[in-house]
Amino acid sequence: MKKRILSGMRPTGKLHLGHLVGALKNWVDLQTKYDCFFMVADWHALMSEYENPYQLEKNAYDNVADWLSCGIDPDESVIFIQSEVKEHLDLFMVFSCLTPLGWLERCPTYKEQLREVTGRDLHSYGFLGYPVLQAADILIYKAEKVPVGEDQLPHLELTREIARRFNSLYKKEIFPEPEAILTKTPRLVGLDGRKMSKSYNNTIDLSDGEEEVKKKVSSMITDPKRIKLADKGHPEVCTVYSYYETFLPERKEEVRSWCANAKLGCTDCKKELARAILGILKPIHEKRAELLKDKLKLRKILDQGRDKAAELAGQTRREIKDLIKI
Repeated sequence: MKKRILSGMRPTGKLHLGHLVGALKNWVDLQTKYDCFFMVADWHALMSEYENPYQLEKNAYDNVADWLSCGIDPDESVIFIQSEVKEHLDLFMVFSCLTPLGWLERCPTYKEQLREVTGRDLHSYGFLGYPVLQAADILIYKAEKVPVGEDQLPHLELTREIARRFNSLYKKEIFPEPEAILTKTPRLVGLDGRKMSKSYNNTIDLSDGEEEVKKKVSSMITDPKRIKLADKGHPEVCTVYSYYETFLPERKEEVRSWCANAKLGCTDCKKELARAILGILKPIHEKRAELLKDKLKLRKILDQGRDKAAELAGQTRREIKDLIKI
């Protein structure tokens, strides 16, 4: 039998190129090799967006349209919305009772978010407990593998610790200790050279049109030491060059030569990159437009996914209730 995978995304806004190379391409490859459960993590989104949650439902449909447009197949994978499967919160409650507070307070991503995210108050019980809900998401399906980036490894290790603690407390091996599947593509930088993130407003979205893509690419940071056309550049510090490495690896040596030998200016180099990105996005745009015309079809896919997810989650819930006598 195929091993099971659980992965998800928070519907906090539009999906971008970072999602494409960091998760979606990987999901498409994984769905033929594993029993895949892909989740719209709306409870997780609420933890940071509780003051203004009104776009979460719209974003959920929008994000799922992007997933399908990028190649996620509802006949191969289970696609569902987290909040529609009630067992997630049941297991979250159980895990909240047995997870030591210190495990959560030492989580590096929690400290990083408190430090870097502005404009929202994240000093809440829910946000501190984010990794516990994440553990419940994974373990309610007894997932054995989880595709993650390096920044999520501490959360996955916490899931493993919670699984061990539960199994030890109740003296039964209920939950597996899920292992990471690290994404092959490194973190994609945003327009400003930082990690591409909706929080930083430095993204190229999968739904961006031609003019928006050109505008955003033209604003990307290049080699700060290359002032004039005749100045030789340093590709290794250029955000634009990093995109060629990711999206057009077959041309990276050609582009390196342009830059290092001052054969082409940064403006023309950006125009070439914008054309390449638009070529990548074109088939996604076409499929996306077709899907968004038929919201009932999207809802049917999500209903089918919810039913499949709830059936498996319900089995685990009954097993837990029998064990802890509640």
